[in-house]
Amino acid sequence: MKKTDTDLSKGFTRRDFIKASSVTAGGLMLGSLPIGASAYAAGSDTIKIALIGCGSRGTGAAFQALDADPGVKLVAMADIVEDRLDESYNNLFTRFGGTGRFDVPEDHRFLGFDGYKKAIDLADAVLLTTPTYFRPLHFEEAVRKGKHVFMEKPVAVDATGVRRVMEAGKAAEEKGLNVVVGLQRRYELMYRELVQRINDGAIGEIISGQVYWNQGPFFIRHRQPEWSELEHQIRNHFHFTWLAGDQVLDQLIHNIDVANWLLGEYPVSAQGMGGREVRTGKEYGQIFDHNFVEYTYPSGVVIAAQCRQQSGCYHFVGENFQGTKGHLATAGSLRGTIRDRQHNIRFRYDDEYDPSPYQVEHDELFAAIRSGKTINDSDWGAKSSMSSIMGFMATYSGQFLQWDEALQSKKRMYPHHDVDPEDMNWDTPPPVMPKEDGYYPVPVPGQTEVL
Repeated sequence: MKKTDTDLSKGFTRRDFIKASSVTAGGLMLGSLPIGASAYAAGSDTIKIALIGCGSRGTGAAFQALDADPGVKLVAMADIVEDRLDESYNNLFTRFGGTGRFDVPEDHRFLGFDGYKKAIDLADAVLLTTPTYFRPLHFEEAVRKGKHVFMEKPVAVDATGVRRVMEAGKAAEEKGLNVVVGLQRRYELMYRELVQRINDGAIGEIISGQVYWNQGPFFIRHRQPEWSELEHQIRNHFHFTWLAGDQVLDQLIHNIDVANWLLGEYPVSAQGMGGREVRTGKEYGQIFDHNFVEYTYPSGVVIAAQCRQQSGCYHFVGENFQGTKGHLATAGSLRGTIRDRQHNIRFRYDDEYDPSPYQVEHDELFAAIRSGKTINDSDWGAKSSMSSIMGFMATYSGQFLQWDEALQSKKRMYPHHDVDPEDMNWDTPPPVMPKEDGYYPVPVPGQTEVL
């Protein structure tokens, strides 16, 4: 059944919102432009991009960047795994080959741990989509070279990485560089309108919330005899804490970020629990298959956050919030609704014809590059990453953690290791190794140290 706008209090529909947004965007393109941005204003100049990390998400990001602006050209690609680089190249060539916007000759396809440097040198803007472990290093290099950035979430796997990204983000701001972080709900029109209405008091003061990312098991790539242990872990990076964090960081971050955005603040403390109950095979690396985190914010609001990767269970991805005057729901049968205290629907968002937020991220990035309107998501992207890291630090350790001590922690994620991403190469032993029985060590609440 088609959803309808039913706002009874403001008389302002979603279509009004889109119309107003379009006028604003057009105004930016036609208005006065800074000298530094005017080179792109006519739409005839090329913005050269490089893809760093050629997996499925990186390839998708390249498609979206090329679709965002007719003047964007892909000129370089880099990865550490050859077949992934080749597959991405072939997929992109099938769509964009012969258009004049895909120009990645063999000597612009870089394989290896230092390939990112050579690719970044060739571009005006870079897409950073490798496993998260490498993100701070790549972001620092891009900013140092003066490049605009799209980087996938999360931006780091530990507090040390978060601090590096925050510093590089400040440098990007000083240089006037655009930085878009792939927490795409911030670029989804439904969320933008709901957040605006909540900020305008639609449900009063928020007093509590629940956020969820509950799904089935994540995919694995089965070990091949020609792979080293390091290559096996990198190809299955979602299952290793040192490469991607736990599910709290890799998936639940989207929902935690919505809570941070809506509240306009970041949690001061976290405590939680989790473990491996179902997904216990040696092929599943070292992360938990369920986590529950209770976050407390400076305003006193408590957010309950849960995630799960188990078959045969209740699946739900979304957010619910309760206020002094009503309720907000972003998913399920009540998706996009604002209700009063008696549960009467006061507003329902119709997103049937909305553009993909994955595309909007790139549309706005390249529009900003051309117009001179600077976007810099690095600070809130880093803090939402840290909120999520603090979450699995709490479930791994079983301890009550405070924001400041978690952010200043120098402890690398379990198991403790001292390898920095800039020192990693194919000869580097992985920070975690399987035991004699083939199983990896997993965190143990009450024993695992995170501070």
